[in-house]
Amino acid sequence: MDSEIIVGLDIGTTKIVAMVGRRNEHGKIEILGYGKSTSIGVKRGVVANIERTVQSIRTAVEEAENNSGVEIKLVNVGIAGQHIKSIQHHGVMMRKNFEDEITQKDIDTLTQDMFKLVMLPGEEIIHALPQEYNIDNEKGIKEPRGMCGIRMEANFHIITGQIAAAKNIYKCVTRAELEATSLILEPLASAEAVLSPEEKEAGVALVDIGGGTTDIAIFQEGIIRHTAVIALGGDIITEDIKDGCSIIKDQAEMLKIRFGSALASESRDNEIVSIPGLRGRDPKEISLKNLANIIQARMEDIIEHIYYEIKNSGFEKKLIAGIVVTGGGAKLKHVAQLIEYMTGMDTRIGYPNEHLAKGVEEVASPMYATAVGLVIKGFENSDLMRERMDPQAEEKEKKGLKPRSSKGGGLFSNFLEKTKQFFEDDNNRNS
Repeated sequence: MDSEIIVGLDIGTTKIVAMVGRRNEHGKIEILGYGKSTSIGVKRGVVANIERTVQSIRTAVEEAENNSGVEIKLVNVGIAGQHIKSIQHHGVMMRKNFEDEITQKDIDTLTQDMFKLVMLPGEEIIHALPQEYNIDNEKGIKEPRGMCGIRMEANFHIITGQIAAAKNIYKCVTRAELEATSLILEPLASAEAVLSPEEKEAGVALVDIGGGTTDIAIFQEGIIRHTAVIALGGDIITEDIKDGCSIIKDQAEMLKIRFGSALASESRDNEIVSIPGLRGRDPKEISLKNLANIIQARMEDIIEHIYYEIKNSGFEKKLIAGIVVTGGGAKLKHVAQLIEYMTGMDTRIGYPNEHLAKGVEEVASPMYATAVGLVIKGFENSDLMRERMDPQAEEKEKKGLKPRSSKGGGLFSNFLEKTKQFFEDDNNRNS
C-alpha cells in the first residue's frame, strides 16, 4: 500500500481547509482527517492580512493534525483570485533526429519553453497546459510519445497570476511553519475532484462558487480549453441579505444557509422566520419569499457573468455534459435549477466523491471540492516528480514498461520557485 501522505491547503475567502490524504491499494484517496477554520485575512481569494491568515492556517492545520494523527510540514496550496488570467499560445520545437521516438523529455522541453514567454510586469506563468500536438503537420495528436518526427508543435493553455499575490500566499504558509511543495490553480483542483473523464471528453464547464470568487474551468475532448475567475461569490449574497433585511452579517449567513433559496417562486408567501433582536430588542420577522428574492437577484447576476465566460470561450455549443456546479455556493437550494433555466444547459451539483475511498462522509460535500482536488493534484505531481528522478525512466518508457502522463503536471514548480526567490530576496534586503 502507498503510504505517502499528501496535504492540500485551500486558502479561501470564507474558510481555510487543510485536508490530509493517502492513496489506498485501489488508487482511491483515503481522507485521514481535515481541519477547518474561519478565514479572516482573505478578500476575494487574495490575502489581505498576513497575520490573520497565518492564524487561520495554523488553526486549520492543528485541527487536521489532531484528526489525522499526522504531523503536517509539506502542503499543496491552492491559488485563486481575480488576478488569474489565461491565454492561448503555440509552441514549436525542432528535434535532431527524425528516427528517434518522441519521449516525455521532448514534451517537457517544449512545455518548459512556454515558461520563457515575456509577461506583463508583475505577472508570471503558473501553469502551461499542453492541449493538442502537431507532429510534422499531422494535426490533433493528443499523445505524441512513441511517434517519430522532426517538427513538434503544441497548442498551450497558459495561466498567469500576479507574483505579489503568490508571494503573500507563500509568506503566510512559511510563517505558519509549513513548506509549499506546489501552487495549484484552484479551479483545476476542483475539476480533478468532481468531474469524470467522460464529462471532460464530452465537454463540460466546471463552476466553483466560493465565498469571494467564482472559478470557471472549461474542458472539451479531455483538454482544458478556458479558465476564468469572477470576483463575485457567496459573500456578496450574504451582504445583500444583511442590507436588505437590516440584520448583522452572522445572521444573514445563517439565514442564507438554513432557509435560503435561489428561486423565489419555490417559497410560499406566508413563511416567516424570526431572528433574535440585538441586546434585548424585539425579534425581527423575515419573510422567506423576500429572502429568496434577494438571493435570486444576486445569483442571477453571478450566473450572467458565468454564462458570459462560457460564451466567450467559444465552446458554448460543444459542452454536451453541460455545467457542473460545486463549491460552498452549490449548497444553496435550487441553484442548479436557476443555472439551467438561465443558460439552457444541463446542470448538476459536483460532489468530490469521484476519487474518494469510503471514510469521512462530510468531506464529500461541494464545499470541500477544492481541498480534495489539491490532495489529488498533489499525488499527480508527486508521481511525475518521482518518475523524472528515476535515471532509467526514459529507457523504461522506450521499452513500453512505464506509460507516463503528458499533462505537464510536474512543471508547475517554475512559478513556485520564482515566488520563493522573490520572498528570499525580500528577506535579504530587509535583514
